[in-house]
Amino acid sequence: MTNESANPGRPAVVDRAVFQAELDELRIREKAHTREGDAIATARRRLPMVEVDASLTLTGPHGPVSLLDAFEGRRQLIAYYFMWWDGHPAAEQCEGCTFYTTQVGELSYLHSRDITYAVFCQGPYDESIRYRDFMGWDMPWYSAPDSLGTLLTGRQIGLFHLVCYLRDGDRVFETYWTKRRGVEAMDYSYALLDLTVYGRQEQWEDSPPGWPQECTNTRTDDGPPAWTPVPEWPAGRPISQWPRLEAGHSDDLTAAS
Repeated sequence: MTNESANPGRPAVVDRAVFQAELDELRIREKAHTREGDAIATARRRLPMVEVDASLTLTGPHGPVSLLDAFEGRRQLIAYYFMWWDGHPAAEQCEGCTFYTTQVGELSYLHSRDITYAVFCQGPYDESIRYRDFMGWDMPWYSAPDSLGTLLTGRQIGLFHLVCYLRDGDRVFETYWTKRRGVEAMDYSYALLDLTVYGRQEQWEDSPPGWPQECTNTRTDDGPPAWTPVPEWPAGRPISQWPRLEAGHSDDLTAAS
């Protein structure tokens, strides 16, 4: 392996042959990582499951619905449990949930596998649906506070979770759940950042001296072109809100805009 660059803030410069040799060495680890991911997915498909009350109440655009209704007739359901701060303005809502939910765009690929994707917000419907509309999201959105104690039994209510369900007729079963960094399965931005020389540019990363690491999770003090990192949380606002504001969309959650 080559030594770290004497020029802080950038890698060492080498010829193409040396570069390719070191990349080939890293590729061995990348392939092992991919195979281990496949093996973990294999084990995940063989997990047992637990039955959940299919009649648990959610609130949707037309009022109360059941957990079973949220499947929209499909066999499987993936639900993202969105954190919510009741009565707080848009800028103070969870930047992590905003980041991950923004990654979810085209749902037809999931639908083709008989899977519904939906957000189960942990806050009130009327307030949180305005946030969904401000962000320009169009996935199914429900409010789940009345049923969280059962839906997230044994887990931390108020924290973001990703939960998978299977429907068998009128019965519903939970087959998998994860939280915190496990939810990175939803994202492409971090996955792409991880391929770049500077990575996510966050302080927790193990990077060489001089690498930029000023970014604070997924929140900034302003939008383009500066994208100034916040000095400390919870300054600024979730990053993906800035383009919505720039495009003229209202972030008022107190009344329909």
